[in-house]
Amino acid sequence: MRRFLLLFTFCSYGIIFSQSEQLADDYFSRGEFEKALLSYQKLNEKKKNSKYVYKIIETLQQLERYNDAEAIIKQRMIEVNYPSLIVELGFNYQLKDSMNIAKTYYQEAILKVNENPSYTYGIANAFEDHSLLELALDTYKAGMQRNPDLNFNMQMARIYGEQGNIELLFSNYLDYIESKPAFQSQAKRVFSDFVSEQKDSENNTILRTLLLKKLQSNPEPYWADLLSWLYIQQKEYSKAFTQEKALYRRNPESLSRILDLALTTTKEKKFDIANSIFEFILDNSQDIDTKLTAHQYMLELEIQNAESSKLKDIDEKFQQLFEAYGLYEQTLALQIAYGNFLAFHKQEPKLASEFLKNSLKLKISTFQEATVKLKLGDILVFQERFNEALIYYTQIQTNLKNSTISQEARFKVAKTSYYKGDFDWAESQLKILKASTSQLIANDALELKLLISDNKDEDSLQTALKLYAKADLLSFQNKNEVAIVLLDKILLEHKGETIEDQALFMQAKLYEKTKQIDKAVASYSYIIDNYRDEILADDALYYLAELYENELDQPEKAKALYETIIFKHQDSIYFIEARKRFRLLRGDAIN
Repeated sequence: MRRFLLLFTFCSYGIIFSQSEQLADDYFSRGEFEKALLSYQKLNEKKKNSKYVYKIIETLQQLERYNDAEAIIKQRMIEVNYPSLIVELGFNYQLKDSMNIAKTYYQEAILKVNENPSYTYGIANAFEDHSLLELALDTYKAGMQRNPDLNFNMQMARIYGEQGNIELLFSNYLDYIESKPAFQSQAKRVFSDFVSEQKDSENNTILRTLLLKKLQSNPEPYWADLLSWLYIQQKEYSKAFTQEKALYRRNPESLSRILDLALTTTKEKKFDIANSIFEFILDNSQDIDTKLTAHQYMLELEIQNAESSKLKDIDEKFQQLFEAYGLYEQTLALQIAYGNFLAFHKQEPKLASEFLKNSLKLKISTFQEATVKLKLGDILVFQERFNEALIYYTQIQTNLKNSTISQEARFKVAKTSYYKGDFDWAESQLKILKASTSQLIANDALELKLLISDNKDEDSLQTALKLYAKADLLSFQNKNEVAIVLLDKILLEHKGETIEDQALFMQAKLYEKTKQIDKAVASYSYIIDNYRDEILADDALYYLAELYENELDQPEKAKALYETIIFKHQDSIYFIEARKRFRLLRGDAIN
């Protein structure tokens, strides 16, 4: 019992002491320096601590009681041998406008580094605390000169960054990497604040020049790694590929980095370079999984850009791969891709379903089974066999509760119910998914829920919403031209209703998909002009800006649209990207 009371008393004392310190800090931050001084003095009386001594000194300086501060500093110098106190004394004289005396003490502090280089960090840090950055740099340099084993490049780089000297920031980080290559990942995070997509920007040019010099004088793999990273930031993927190949030849154990680059170029829709990278992977990989991944992505790229006359050739390529690698667990992802190709591109859903049902007979895990069933459900939706699709989606939810794929299946249940016109049930499922652990699913769920709730009560028959859902289904079925015609019907027969801007937006996206860029521009522009206060205004602004920037080569028009998002839609999900694109188009250095 006594032990418990002692422990309780000790814990209570600790809490009270912590609260007293917080109170002192609050007084200081509010500028109530007399109260802060009294509080810090009481804390220091109860528990001697360097931190409290420094806070007392700082508070006295705020009160312009410089002589009292000096007395405490000198007393502290007698008690402990901290050379950083010399900096504190010098700074106290600087506050008294006695710069000559201050400089004498500053030089005395730096000379202490020659006596003992281990003092370097403490002295330099004291200079930094008082924003005496040049003196901090002098201290770090003196320490490294006195003891070459010390390395303060990282600290110096940070200071150069504060001073805006980007070249020295880069060079000091690179020097630090030279001694500690594992630091390169952290360096990339720092560098990302200073480089941009603009390869000719000053910062990019400086870093590229420094890296090329390093690579020429000391061809270590980490220089090629950083140079590849820089080229990726600049979207110069061919140059990045050159560096990655050089790295691979030095260490041909893994193609994972090159595969990552291939996936990046695929995401960025740089199809030619993506294909070249995948071909390199196929030529150099001995790993079946890696080869299968490369084959699958190459086929999907081909499908994405294929005319209908080429579909037979693509089908034959799938068959050749199945002959070469077999139909078993390891090729399951390729089998699902083939099922998707048959249904959504060759318009052969029955054949696709039969093929994937055979995949279910393989010895696969519960998760793999769910991925097949998810695609089978999609194919049944394609065929408008909604109730059968719902069975597959529900099985996934039952077998893999609370998983991401289960949440995806629930969203597909909601979407299928929406397609068939059961809006109330769809809405009930979407309410649950708003709290999904997958942000993408949660966003999609919220978007669909808003569409339904905004439009389902406009008329008792829900005619416009049903037509819209049908157009959405046609888009899902890759029947884009038919969907566009149906959206025209909505725009004609339900003009002025709340569904109108949604119909215009879907139509604009379909025009983009079918390469009818002028019509897409017209639809987005109509939304911007007539629905500027509605929920889709920022979407239309952003997508139209992208068209002007990437498809129509009209950067000034794109810049004006990005600027509108910045100033009139600060709460938009596109705000950050719009600001970045605007600054790049304006030619700013992005820091």
